[in-house]
Amino acid sequence: MNPITLHTDAQTVTLAIIAVALPFAAFVVNFLLLGKSKASGWVSTLAILGSAVLSLNVFFRVWDNHTIHMQQLWFTIGATKVQVGVLLNNLSVLMLVLVSLIALPVHIYSTAYMKDDAGYSRYFRYLSFFCFSMLALVVVDSLITFYAFWELVGFSSYLLIGFWYDRDSAVQANKKAFIMNRIGDIGLLTAIIILFTQFGTFDLYELFKDGGLVAHSFFINGEWAAGLNYIPSVWHYIAFGGIFLAVAAKSAQFPLHTWLPDAMEGPTSVSALIHAATMVAAGVFLLGRVYPMFNEAELTTLAIVGCFTAFMAATIALTQNDLKRILAYSTISQLGYMVMAMGVGAYSSSLFHLVTHAFFKCLLFLVAGVVIHQIKHIKEDNSLDIDPQDIRHMGGLRKKLPLTFIAVLIAGLALVGLPLTSGFLSKDGILIQAFDWADGRSFMLSIIPIMALLTSWLTAFYVARLIFKVFFGELRLLKAFPSLQIHIGDGHWAYKLPLILLALCCLFPLFSLNPFSYETSWLYEAFAPKHAAEGQSIYHLVIPALVSVVSLVIIFCAYVLYIKRGDGMVVKNGLLFRISYNEWYIDRFYKRIIVKFVIWLSGVLYWVDRKVIDGFIHLLEKIGLAIAKATAWCDKYIVDGVLWLAAELVQYIGNFARRFQGGKVQYYLYSMLLAVIAVFILKLIWA
Repeated sequence: MNPITLHTDAQTVTLAIIAVALPFAAFVVNFLLLGKSKASGWVSTLAILGSAVLSLNVFFRVWDNHTIHMQQLWFTIGATKVQVGVLLNNLSVLMLVLVSLIALPVHIYSTAYMKDDAGYSRYFRYLSFFCFSMLALVVVDSLITFYAFWELVGFSSYLLIGFWYDRDSAVQANKKAFIMNRIGDIGLLTAIIILFTQFGTFDLYELFKDGGLVAHSFFINGEWAAGLNYIPSVWHYIAFGGIFLAVAAKSAQFPLHTWLPDAMEGPTSVSALIHAATMVAAGVFLLGRVYPMFNEAELTTLAIVGCFTAFMAATIALTQNDLKRILAYSTISQLGYMVMAMGVGAYSSSLFHLVTHAFFKCLLFLVAGVVIHQIKHIKEDNSLDIDPQDIRHMGGLRKKLPLTFIAVLIAGLALVGLPLTSGFLSKDGILIQAFDWADGRSFMLSIIPIMALLTSWLTAFYVARLIFKVFFGELRLLKAFPSLQIHIGDGHWAYKLPLILLALCCLFPLFSLNPFSYETSWLYEAFAPKHAAEGQSIYHLVIPALVSVVSLVIIFCAYVLYIKRGDGMVVKNGLLFRISYNEWYIDRFYKRIIVKFVIWLSGVLYWVDRKVIDGFIHLLEKIGLAIAKATAWCDKYIVDGVLWLAAELVQYIGNFARRFQGGKVQYYLYSMLLAVIAVFILKLIWA
């Protein structure tokens, strides 16, 4: 590589590092210098604005150009050298731009949404740290640093979900999110250890690049071979299982999805960021990073789980009454589409949908924030005891919130996937490629695209239900309380500007000049295989038409059901309704079976620890004390007794002998005479 290119690449890496570091700098400044000052909001907003500008610069330097990978030695353990650096390719810079561009309107919106909150400055500290963690996650080049920032993303979300820590529901929600994500983190750590054991490196580029170490590994005779290294093939599947757990936890896939609806306890602006481009996007990003390692069976598993998750979450969203909870299950459903797309080989469409979903889901949550904020005003002005997030209290708000209504209409159409929106392009790409993938496969696998198509129609119904119940008809609170004082509106520019920007990004021109062809999108083309066939199957014509026409019919039916008939024909006591309303009883199963079992097992282990382990230790203690006492007695009365006896005997003999040393000559003569007589007598006796 020539010196000019090296210099340009070094500049690009520097810009990327600064883009990542700016939110962290805002966090430090807010924490150390600003305290509770309202200036903290604008410090964080300016920092993320700087990140967005620099990220766009990096994007245009790298996009569809050569990969930039720079690293340096971090530390050495034995013969293992661990490098740390920055990896910039299409996936990295796309996520870098996406995170910063989504975070920017959220920051602007938050300056208004959180202005009266006592924790205003703390909120922006957490928000800046959250953005820093996610931005760093997408550019690091090592599995070690990836895991570190993966954990920081989880920790940041824990802080934000439990932001209102004086509410028990918020505390329970952030603990639930934290614990369920730890399950996924254990899986990811296991996968990292296996990959290092097999390949001897943590370098993401060397492992997963085209023609990299993973691509050159293979299975032979029940073993997973990489160069001269052979380990049992089961370890490959364990590594996949670990990655799947990590994805399921972060991106809320079955069976680890139940934390995400509860995460709505945090501020709505936080929900917009978590659901759009940070926390939940991290799981799909991980799939994109390690995609070359998956074999056919593992991809099929992803397709099945993703499809089931999408369908399940969509059915639950049909009957929920909490505005944010409906959107939460919508997020789970759309993430299921992305995971399914990875499984069916629609890698480019999965990432395409990740980007489009980020814009329209962020917009939907910001709209929800405006609506909830205005219902709170009505509640406070009239001293009502109501839940401001319950859509059963709403209605007719399009007249009071015209800009918000236009925004939700655009975002809703994009979520359904109707023409002229970005969602139409990305979702149709997934569905078409899913049907192409299913051709020639078993009957069971051919159900996957059919369920995905059905999920698309379910999406149309719950989106229509939400919009009709919130924005059409008459305000239900006014019917219940005719004397209500209502003073609500779209709010000032800090509310309006983010809605306008995001609404524009939900339309097709940002992604493709052709509103009906996902293949012509610049984003799709960058990730699609160069040899991919375009527009050759009948599905390219049938699926978009089928999705659009049936969705419009379903929307009309929802209009008749909820507006013309006033919700009176909705069955609310059937088996299917109860399954949907109770969220398939999955969370209840966890609480009544899994949680109780864990608590019971903890009690058993506690008893074993106190009675068996501690009891055995106490027994050893008592035995030791008894031996020590016996040893002390022996030492005192036997060992010391013998010594004392010998001393006494010597002293006695000495005292006795001393009597013969009186200094008088006659005593010495008597002694000699006695000795001679004694010897003479003894001689006579022995003779």
